[in-house]
Amino acid sequence: MSIADNIARIEERIQKACDVSGRKRSEITLMGVSKFEPVNKAEEAFRSGIRCFGESRVKEAVTKFENFRDEYPAALHLIGSLQRNKAKQAALFFDCVQSVDRLELIHELVKHSAGRETPLEILLELHTGEESKSGFSDFDGLFKAAQSVLESGNLKPLGLMTMAPFTADKDIIRSSFRRLVKAQGELEKRFPSCKMNGSWVCLSMGMSNDFETAVEEGSTMLRIGSLIFKE
Repeated sequence: MSIADNIARIEERIQKACDVSGRKRSEITLMGVSKFEPVNKAEEAFRSGIRCFGESRVKEAVTKFENFRDEYPAALHLIGSLQRNKAKQAALFFDCVQSVDRLELIHELVKHSAGRETPLEILLELHTGEESKSGFSDFDGLFKAAQSVLESGNLKPLGLMTMAPFTADKDIIRSSFRRLVKAQGELEKRFPSCKMNGSWVCLSMGMSNDFETAVEEGSTMLRIGSLIFKE
């Protein structure tokens, strides 16, 4: 199966999940998680309709995508854990950092994104399951982080992200996704003016093993790698 064939099959499954949940396909962005994949595969994915790519390592992404976006105008998101010593490079290279999981990292991104032409988009990561290894552990920490982002001026809050536990138990997976949806609602209550500006609208949840459940629970961005890039 080619990458184009893989994407077509995924699109069919996304549409079925949308039909089940009464949602519109246009509400959901399909990200191609291209980490560890060669650039020619990212190019093929772009030609097959993917306009957003996810990478987990800063150095690898810079090497791979430094010239890519000159020909292929796609958004590039950092979805892996970000260390402080890589924050400057990440802030200047990526369009969005999804894995913002601590106040210390927010302060680093604020400092290093001052030279950007446009604010750096970020997603706050929430810990929603036992197997999640990172993310804010509770809503209180999330609210403090959101306040810090909104006061920064250099960062644009785009939404929230999470990783559900890797399990076949759909109830556990749904519980994880519903916690993120609840967090989004609480943020909109705390910062009502942000909803008008499009803040917090993105819910990045759902991967190759659970994306249909994520669609049913309200995901607006799916992070899919193996189902797109593996033969």
